[in-house]
Amino acid sequence: MWLVVGLGNPGAEYSWTPHNMGFLSLDCIAERNRISITRPESESYIGLGRLSGKDVVLAKPQTYMNASGRAVEKLLERYGCAPEELLVLSDEIALPWGMLRISESGSAGGHNGLKSVIGGIGGENFPRVRLGVKPEYAVGDLAAYVLSRMGRAERETAIQAVTESAEAVELIMAEGLGKAMARFNRRVTPEKEPE
Repeated sequence: MWLVVGLGNPGAEYSWTPHNMGFLSLDCIAERNRISITRPESESYIGLGRLSGKDVVLAKPQTYMNASGRAVEKLLERYGCAPEELLVLSDEIALPWGMLRISESGSAGGHNGLKSVIGGIGGENFPRVRLGVKPEYAVGDLAAYVLSRMGRAERETAIQAVTESAEAVELIMAEGLGKAMARFNRRVTPEKEPE
């Protein structure tokens, strides 16, 4: 069984913010696979179902982003999943809007939700799908930026990105991380130096 966790903050005021890309992605996966994420359990809302022939628990921790690890730890124990059977979906400030990055493990990279998950389960060895939300302009306060409402263009890009992330998760379940990484991971084009 796989535990697929979308990271985000509960509440309508956070629903269309960059920091809630994990929740948005999980909602898309649930809709595409007719799984209802409504059952309260382990400080989360969960839904049980099948994804590409695999049994899955889809979970949205309700602890707020910075304490996500507490809920993830409880869910792993409740469902008897190993860290390698945990797949975390989150936003990524270092990647451009619309870009996905799938990895088998890694550091939190400054993301407080991932930091909490790593602390909660005691290690970095779990796969994740990160969705890019890098601003296209200079931002003084990144924390405020990731909690601000998306504009129309950002929302359109977000909808495309969460659809692509749902396809990536379905491919991970069907054919493994390697196939999904080969298909969805793209290189970030370096910014050109001014001439």
